[in-house]
Amino acid sequence: MKKKVIKETKSLCPICLKQVKAKIIEKNGKIWLEKECKKHGKFEEIYYEDTKMYYKFRKFATRDRSIKTAFVKSKGNCPYDCGLCNQHKSFTALANIVVTNRCDLRCFYCFYYAREGKKIYEPSLEQIREMLLTLKKERPIEPTAVQLTGGEPLLREDILDIIKLCKEMGFQHVQLNTNGIRLAFNKNLVRKIKEYGCNTLYLSFDGVSKETNPKNHWEVPFLLKNCREAGLKSIVLVPTLIRGMNSQEIGEIINFALNNLDVVRGVNFQPISFVGRASKRERERQRITIPGAIEEIERQTNGAIGKEDFYPVPFVTPLSDFASLLSGKEKYKFTTHFACGAATYVFLDRKRGKVIPITRFVDVEGLMEYIKEKNAEMKKGKSKRLTALKVLLNINKFIDKEKKPKDLNLSAIFKSILIKRNYKALSKFHYQSLFIGMMHFMDAYNYDIERVQRCCIHYLTPSPKAPIVPFCSFNCLTFKKEKIEDEYGLTEEEYKKLHPKWKGFDQDVYKRDVKKLERSRIYRECYGKLKNFFE
Repeated sequence: MKKKVIKETKSLCPICLKQVKAKIIEKNGKIWLEKECKKHGKFEEIYYEDTKMYYKFRKFATRDRSIKTAFVKSKGNCPYDCGLCNQHKSFTALANIVVTNRCDLRCFYCFYYAREGKKIYEPSLEQIREMLLTLKKERPIEPTAVQLTGGEPLLREDILDIIKLCKEMGFQHVQLNTNGIRLAFNKNLVRKIKEYGCNTLYLSFDGVSKETNPKNHWEVPFLLKNCREAGLKSIVLVPTLIRGMNSQEIGEIINFALNNLDVVRGVNFQPISFVGRASKRERERQRITIPGAIEEIERQTNGAIGKEDFYPVPFVTPLSDFASLLSGKEKYKFTTHFACGAATYVFLDRKRGKVIPITRFVDVEGLMEYIKEKNAEMKKGKSKRLTALKVLLNINKFIDKEKKPKDLNLSAIFKSILIKRNYKALSKFHYQSLFIGMMHFMDAYNYDIERVQRCCIHYLTPSPKAPIVPFCSFNCLTFKKEKIEDEYGLTEEEYKKLHPKWKGFDQDVYKRDVKKLERSRIYRECYGKLKNFFE
């Protein structure tokens, strides 16, 4: 059993959460993380289930630093100095605001919800405004995307005011992270969240069967119907992947999304993070990493979507560089760690009745290399206008017209994105494709400090000592999260005084009439008439 040390890094002891030295190693065709705590001993955790994919993705790693703002000063004690500290390398691509830690469900794998006896954390509108003002101070790029999360954000009576506030403060993209239950039977609320400025529903959705997705299986059909009628056509399905529990339905989840492509824009798989204590046996049985998920996609779609179709997040940085150089202003740049996420886009060729990943008709690597060359020319002083014209004239060289969907004018969409460089231009691409991605958030067992220093998904907090915290630091260092709750949260008694109608956590728990929902025509049509695109 030979092993090869790939690099040294730092991690956390999963018992005491102290910083420890760690190594990323290659062994038996997989990538592992090894570490040792002087007090609690040695630990070994799977990091990546496919060595070849790890090396492929590593080729596209970026060394760029896309943020210049530090909100706290680091003393070299990452991740305890979060954040964002002067050791951080990536700007906020998406800012999470926990608007409540109350929830109407009790999912065992959840990052964040309030239990009886714990303080209720619901920042006020003014606190949210202050958090957003802090976020807008980031440089050289002022973030424009916010996600309202929880708990269940729709438990807040003033959720529309929060959405409105975000839009009034200039945030282009406002995303609502929800289980969708309260939207399933309230058409007016769906219509209002769209009118107030919600761009996307980030919908928890763990499978197509009631066994894999008991939390909102019966409600999803009604939610989709209401979104269609309200014109809210940007839903991202978000399955938490757990090996042996719902990993066998990965292909069916993608097929479900394709059957609802008029309102579903993407599927973003999240391999489980063990944010609490978990035995080695539990982790070995339930852990799935990005390569493991992609392997299942290839197998369950009969090769229609395969390993070769996926690339890591920083793969697209040449496009961001091109837009920045052309405009003279810094643009969004995804300098995320290459091991954090992966994605592809697929198109539905209705005339042929088949799914075609973008990589099957676009030479994506060749295109990125070409864009890199043009970026280098602009940096050397060549005419931006002339360079842009060359790119427009040469885009078609990277597109195989015979293999692309017949009704897709991809070169026109690319030209619009590269030249107009705005949200509307990018949305045209998204509305003709299905995004398939995954983001594997870390836990204390597989924690890699190099990854967290390149995190671009951050939490906003009311604390001046830690106003913006990387996602995995926030959820791994549970004591820091609890400190925010203790300092800014309310006891049940205090909360009831401010919200007299609230009767306690029992009131939050969702109760459903399953038999009535199952018998409905909307339910049967949603799950019973699915076309299989992977036969």
